Amino acid sequence: MNELVTGDAVVLGLRPAKLPSRALAMAIDLVAAWAAYLLVSLGIVLATSSLDDAAVMALSVATFLLVLVGGPIAVETLSHGRSLGKLACGLRVVRDDGGPIRFRHALVRGAMGVVEILMSFGVVACVASLVSARGRRIGDVFAGTLVVRERVPATRMATVPPPPPWLVGRFAELDLSAVPDELWLAIRQYLTRMGQLDAGVSWSMAERLAGDLVMRTGAPAPQGVPAAAYLAAVVNERQARDARRAFGASAAPGPVPTPTPTPIPASTPAAPAAGPAVGSAEQTPGAGSPSGTGFAPPA
Repeated sequence: MNELVTGDAVVLGLRPAKLPSRALAMAIDLVAAWAAYLLVSLGIVLATSSLDDAAVMALSVATFLLVLVGGPIAVETLSHGRSLGKLACGLRVVRDDGGPIRFRHALVRGAMGVVEILMSFGVVACVASLVSARGRRIGDVFAGTLVVRERVPATRMATVPPPPPWLVGRFAELDLSAVPDELWLAIRQYLTRMGQLDAGVSWSMAERLAGDLVMRTGAPAPQGVPAAAYLAAVVNERQARDARRAFGASAAPGPVPTPTPTPIPASTPAAPAAGPAVGSAEQTPGAGSPSGTGFAPPA
């Protein structure tokens, strides 16, 4: 399976990593982890030669937990899903919706990795990856994560279209904490393929997803804004927040800064110079755009 495909035949722009590349990355990580563990253990033995056996055993257990369990968790958290082996193989651990992982995701993966990888020498992880349709091991299932390939041809990657410029930054104060990952995934999948859907079907799907998003956020959608444009603007806002968390951008309180404008495809009309009055489809910004963009109601 080369790409993530939903039941609605919508392709997500993430390609799950296959077992050979994951096994190679795991082997590199294990070699690095065991080398570090042996070096630390040797240093502890030389430094604690005067201690009794109980103290040496306690230090050995602590070293095992810190180096072989805590080390991978810290590396995946700080590198946002790219360990040494994954970096060498061009892989990354992401959430199910494509966002960067956090400490809780790395913690669950590391805790399950003790049984899947260390205690079974990777046999359990390999069997689980072969059984899973997305190549996920048990730790990925419990953590809600996925190992994907980063080195893929750019022409085959599905990207979320940018929202209309007049909506960028408009939802900076919107509370997105209650929106589940499953809904984000459905919205992203719809936005990447809305231009390939029938105009009526695309519009009805956008209305349904926008309604679900409004229920989760508790804030009504702006009146007169097309549902697809509303979804694109909210996804853009969430991506901007994830980017600030992932790359250490300023997190000062206040409105979220507007991200760098993304070039608009030729098929998308330019935004109107002045904000027209909202009240009818003819006056709504973007309502005159071609139906292929998904930002306008079907004729």
